[in-house]
Amino acid sequence: MTPTSGTTDDLLLKVTPPRVPRNLLSRARLLSSDLRFRDHPVVLVQAPAGFGKTSLLAQWRREHLAHGAVVAWLSAQAHDQPQRLVQALALAVRVGSGRPTFGHTLIESAPSGLEGVTIWLAELAHAAFDVVLIVDEADRLPTNSRDAVAYLVRNAPPNLRVVVAARTDCQLGLDDLVAYGQCIVIGPAFLRFQIDETLELVRGRLGTRLDNDTAARLHELTEGWPLGLQLAMSIVAAGTDARAEVDSMAARSGSLHDHLVDLLLANLDPADGAFLTRIAILDLLHPDLCRAVTQLDDAPQRLMRLSNDTPMLALAEHGEWLRMHALARDALRLRVAALPAAERSELHARAATWLAEHGQLEAAARHALESGQREQAYALAERSLYESLMAKGRQEAVLEWLARLPDEELDRRPRLLLAAAWSLALGERHDEAGRLVARLLERTAADEALRCECALILSGAAIFADEPDRFAELHDPWAEAPPLRDPMLLQVHANRTAFRALLEGEPAVARLRQQRAPQAPDADSLHYIGRWSDFIVGLSYLWEGQALLAENLLQPTLARADADLGRRSPFSCMLAALLAAAVWERDRPVDAAALLANRLDVLEHSGLPETVLLSFRTMARIAAAEGTEHRALELLGAMDAAGIARRLPRLRVASLVDQVRMHARRFRAETCRALCTQIDALLADPAAPRGRLWRRSVDVLRELAHGYAAIAAQDWRKALAPLERADGLAVSLKLGRMHIELLGLRAFVLDRCGEQSLGLLREAVDLAQAYGLLRVFKDAHPALGDWVRQAMRTPDEVFAAPPAATIGRPSPHEVSRPRATPSTALTPKEREVLELLARNLSNKEIGLAMQVGEETIKWHVKNLFAKLDAGTRKQVVQRARILGLLEAADR
Repeated sequence: MTPTSGTTDDLLLKVTPPRVPRNLLSRARLLSSDLRFRDHPVVLVQAPAGFGKTSLLAQWRREHLAHGAVVAWLSAQAHDQPQRLVQALALAVRVGSGRPTFGHTLIESAPSGLEGVTIWLAELAHAAFDVVLIVDEADRLPTNSRDAVAYLVRNAPPNLRVVVAARTDCQLGLDDLVAYGQCIVIGPAFLRFQIDETLELVRGRLGTRLDNDTAARLHELTEGWPLGLQLAMSIVAAGTDARAEVDSMAARSGSLHDHLVDLLLANLDPADGAFLTRIAILDLLHPDLCRAVTQLDDAPQRLMRLSNDTPMLALAEHGEWLRMHALARDALRLRVAALPAAERSELHARAATWLAEHGQLEAAARHALESGQREQAYALAERSLYESLMAKGRQEAVLEWLARLPDEELDRRPRLLLAAAWSLALGERHDEAGRLVARLLERTAADEALRCECALILSGAAIFADEPDRFAELHDPWAEAPPLRDPMLLQVHANRTAFRALLEGEPAVARLRQQRAPQAPDADSLHYIGRWSDFIVGLSYLWEGQALLAENLLQPTLARADADLGRRSPFSCMLAALLAAAVWERDRPVDAAALLANRLDVLEHSGLPETVLLSFRTMARIAAAEGTEHRALELLGAMDAAGIARRLPRLRVASLVDQVRMHARRFRAETCRALCTQIDALLADPAAPRGRLWRRSVDVLRELAHGYAAIAAQDWRKALAPLERADGLAVSLKLGRMHIELLGLRAFVLDRCGEQSLGLLREAVDLAQAYGLLRVFKDAHPALGDWVRQAMRTPDEVFAAPPAATIGRPSPHEVSRPRATPSTALTPKEREVLELLARNLSNKEIGLAMQVGEETIKWHVKNLFAKLDAGTRKQVVQRARILGLLEAADR
């Protein structure tokens, strides 16, 4: 590819793609082959600086090359007038296709205006290959060149696909193509990293230096901003204590925090800085709200411009609302604190007025309190907090107000007292909820509806206290025809009725109760309570061992809860615990760990006992599967500690049983015997609950532990009786997964006793496959897992998770040597010769390897020299790597 004129030389850098970072993460949802992208002839990537637009384009270039397409790369510049743009386009196709004659006339003397683009399109249409044109930084182009790009997109032939990256303030006039489905726009929200992607990125960059919890905190602090994540990891990688760096950032101090804040607030105009400072008092931003607070007529336009130009503002979940990056907001609130007190008070008062007029009563109450209008604030809080809790799940908001409100205000405002009682009942402070209910009933003339609601509050507290028999006593008198009219309370009652059926060991009945719950006319007001319905149904599936059904139900519910309530809200964490347990059973440990990352501490304090049990057990099993038994035992010890702190003896029993199971895997008989003694002592303690429902839930665990202890001692006959008793209890409670585990263990023990057990084992294996339980036998005992494969002649893939997608990623044996990308720029023979050239073979050695004559090899090498514009064999290899035609051996 010898340049034909001097104009080519200064264009070569424009059409040379950037180096792809070695640790670039190919995110599965952003693969070019994804269904959302591949059917669109035009893709527009628009986001502010720092959102990884160029990295995404470089990733897509590699993927298109791997699929054999010709990829033409163009980095736009401010002085690219249409004539120069056309020359660059022609050279980009020439370089990408390896065809030295393409666009010869255009490169020599391109016509001005759109004529050159028309000629380029016509020549491309006659070419016998598919082309992907990638235009990076299109926002830098002058206006007439942007028009030329829009003309090119609108008149693209069928063999051309166009990908354009630009900042959000760049207008290319393609709105009609977007509306008609011919163009898809990828914006900042889509480019932000999701939690699982951040964890994968951190693992690839830092290995085990950062655990999942700390990596999840880093994700939450940066809010998935790509540039922020990269900078944070660079600083963490250079430090000696990665966790300390993240801790200091969470405390709003340290070099990492300062770097990110400087990056977010860099190059702000003083007027914009003053504007952002005054709206930083707001949690969510609306154009009209910002205008009311700042009293600037151009506030909506300024807000929109800043959201386009900077990464500190992002669209919230609904409508025109925006939110400010938490790090920027916290830094700007320090500036707010430096404003005169009168100005601060006035800003909050304006915010309170606007929010109250537009129905945002809880936010208005907070601003009214900050402005010194206490009576108005308490009145607004009374009007809003109950609905905010019941309809939206804003439990933390109610607890914040509870800490602020004087006792006399609570007593004067029964609805506030009711909201506070509800919030305290759903967590470890359930004893306080009972005291508030008593205060409420003392000071209020309670009708039937109020007494029924108080019973709902106290029964909820009993659930969080793991007192199922007390829950039943409180619920059963109101089970039929409750005197309630509020649709939200009726839905809560339906949820409790379903949970009551589940405690009786009737998961199918629990789901039926949910299906027959009364439907409210305004379903939007029941989103949060309706998700509790999904929670109970998901729990019922896990109760039965239906892991696949639980996953399908809980995955979208958790996504919505994370978006509305936040990833670390108690309800989101409880949903995550259920979903992680289901995903673990599907043998996807990485996904399960990602779901629970930075959530265990919330569950420990605020989760339902069942979710605390499931989360710690899942994390312990993940650690054991990774070979870190010490970490698994530490997690089970933490579960025991949580049981002590929250006075939940069943958690302690479950922790000890899982410890027995873990030690039995290594036949540690004495340790298992000692743990069983602890379990028996706990259950014999006079302070332990004696109710029927509670005792059934722990009796099955005790029998299971004794069975495992006998297996650890290899006393196979002694193991049969406790395992059979545990299985009988599991069947009566319809605990499907435990029943399958016990069937397998019983078959295993019978086999060791020399008795026939293949029929029992076959039933266990069939049930496990039907329920989607891929780990049940491996988790029970490694010897059982091995015996299942041998006795049933079951191939490993039957109990293996589906393979992860590897699109665009060669397998390890493929990358052990340089590999040519299957691009149409080179013929198959030329690609083979290129691979052998990269291994420093001579022409003679290449001929012997390919079983052709040396003259034929010389001819292929000569063609490679021409196509890659190289003068030596070393230059051929280097140019091929730069252009993405050859993947390095160590990639």
